Amino acid sequence: MAVGESVQLAPRNPNPDADYEWHVRSAPVASSLDFEEGTPVVQFTPDAEGSYVLELDAPDGPHTLTVRVFPGSYLPSGSVRSGESGMSGFSGFSGQSGSARPTQFSGGASGSGSGAGEAQRGDGGRPRIRLDATVEDGVVVVRADPQPNPNSDTDRDDLVVEFVVDDRDDVNRSAVETDGWELRIPVSAIGDRLRVHGVALDETYSVPDTVTVERDAITDGGVAEAEHEGEAEHEGATTEGETNDTESTAKSDGSGGQRVSVARPNDPPKWAQEVTLYEIYVRGYTSGVDEKGSSDRQTQSGDVGDDEVENTFEALENRLDYLESLGVDCLWLTPVLQNDHAPHGYNIVDFYSIAEDLGSREDYEQFVEAAHDRGMKVLFDLVLNHSAREHPFFKDAYKNPDSDYYDWYEWQENGEPGTYFDWEYIANFDHRNLDVRRYLLDAVDMWAEIVDGFRCDMAWAVPDTFWQEIRDRVKSKDSDFLLLDETIPYIADFHEGMFDMHFDTTLYFVLRQVGRGDAPAERILDAIDQRAEVGFPDHAAFMLYLENHDETRYIVECGESEALAGAGALFTLPGVPMIYGGQEIGQRGRRDALSWEHARDDIREHYERLIEVRDETPALRYGGSFRRIDYETDSDRAVAFVRDHADGSYLCLLHFGDGSVTVDIGDLDVDATDLVSGDSIAAEGGLRVDDVAICPLV
Repeated sequence: MAVGESVQLAPRNPNPDADYEWHVRSAPVASSLDFEEGTPVVQFTPDAEGSYVLELDAPDGPHTLTVRVFPGSYLPSGSVRSGESGMSGFSGFSGQSGSARPTQFSGGASGSGSGAGEAQRGDGGRPRIRLDATVEDGVVVVRADPQPNPNSDTDRDDLVVEFVVDDRDDVNRSAVETDGWELRIPVSAIGDRLRVHGVALDETYSVPDTVTVERDAITDGGVAEAEHEGEAEHEGATTEGETNDTESTAKSDGSGGQRVSVARPNDPPKWAQEVTLYEIYVRGYTSGVDEKGSSDRQTQSGDVGDDEVENTFEALENRLDYLESLGVDCLWLTPVLQNDHAPHGYNIVDFYSIAEDLGSREDYEQFVEAAHDRGMKVLFDLVLNHSAREHPFFKDAYKNPDSDYYDWYEWQENGEPGTYFDWEYIANFDHRNLDVRRYLLDAVDMWAEIVDGFRCDMAWAVPDTFWQEIRDRVKSKDSDFLLLDETIPYIADFHEGMFDMHFDTTLYFVLRQVGRGDAPAERILDAIDQRAEVGFPDHAAFMLYLENHDETRYIVECGESEALAGAGALFTLPGVPMIYGGQEIGQRGRRDALSWEHARDDIREHYERLIEVRDETPALRYGGSFRRIDYETDSDRAVAFVRDHADGSYLCLLHFGDGSVTVDIGDLDVDATDLVSGDSIAAEGGLRVDDVAICPLV
């Protein structure tokens, strides 16, 4: 943290009936900070730079938390804890939290908070950091790779790195040695686990990164041989807060023979790096179930036939063969919980029960199982900021200060609940209340057992430390569980121990501007560059999208040719593509029942081919890098760039307009055979592109 930031602190896994109290055990000499007595959830707002040790008295004894606080001059522009990009650190009070669509947000340079992108330009901006670890001759060596912000004039060699050894781990700290960008500690000085956090310092501090080392006894007394760094096969679920994405094993110098596993918990799960996501608006994707239990079934060919089903989940299950043939392999369903009958489902009245109009919990689990049988993952739409005003707890609390649930909610001075954008059907939870946390954590536990990940609604409106607790909670049981945040604008801090993947809201808005003709196509490249400019580390993953259930269909707002090019952008730019159900058949209504009978086979085939090409081309996926190239064209609606990978490099061309354009790529040596169409796109003066083309470099 830096002076000027504030963060909410609360006991984890709380017992609402127990007593908790925070104390400042030690603080910098210049600090006069203290906490209110008997308060279980506090706001920590450091008043001086230095190290603080905070203590929580709990029923199971005292717990300590060490906080490193930098001077206020290090405060990053757009920090989630400074109030510039949402106020998730302040329990999400309405009127203070960030906006899902800030009124001044133009979509072109959102930064990590409203105006943050502009604030960082010319001021250096946040550096970035990556940590990796190896075991060499019985010593764990943690190496930092810091990078200056793209807009900074700082030389990389001048960046400072600070390491912190996690104070929850059993480690002999006197054995820890640091030298510049490197930390070393003997394996013998580590208990079961070592977590090292690192931050790069320039004019501000970076989003921290973490590396984890674990010791596991080998039952036969043998010693595991060292494997290639970052390439070992997974050894099953790891412990709290970890993913086993880049896990390796190495020889230990300890007696009895032990295996040492290295992991990078801030990397997204491997399966999530490669998928094509597909959003299903559950009350529109099928035609619905009539009173007799009859629904239509979508076949692979796109024809609609009648099929007797008992509920919506069964109707959705009947669509799985179609989705499998399309090539998608991860399904995000809009909320499936009991709600106040608004068809979108985000106004929840029971966080533990499946909506009766959709089916039963057994029906839902059967659908998830059927998806798993086809190799598909399923994401649950998790809503933790608010309940519906029809929720029985809110109805009991409304205008009733004596209610047991009154303190569950935020209240305005006029007696109305806290909310955002004058939404009249929801009420914000008050996350300072331990009953609220317990209620929501138990719901998280329930649904995490069934699904493969959470799409986290309004993530900016929930305390960031609560997300950190949730992450540790779900990852302790399944290290490959995915956490995807919906945050508009996106927030770089959310990649520190909170979320694996982020909505790329900046690219979304830019694609809309380009599609409408309000911005040149080259602005797309600026949107990709902006990720690093606002401080996201290179290992952060982004979900790319053209539309969703909240937005006008891209084909309606921008046009058909533009929609084909936009599809090409999703599958060629760095990130994980998401298709909103119906997007692939030319659907024009945002939340209407899908018009399967009017499905556009040509558009669907376009998506099928793009999915296929991305699946077959490593350079287009998470591991592929992105670079600009010099090119010339007569139209500002065309853009060219290259994706690189050890397996090969590829030129990508996009054209957001009718007809075709010719792009001159100069001396770049390319095979003119387009992977999407299979045809040569060689033309006089360059390469001809209609909407999207992908050509290998030679």
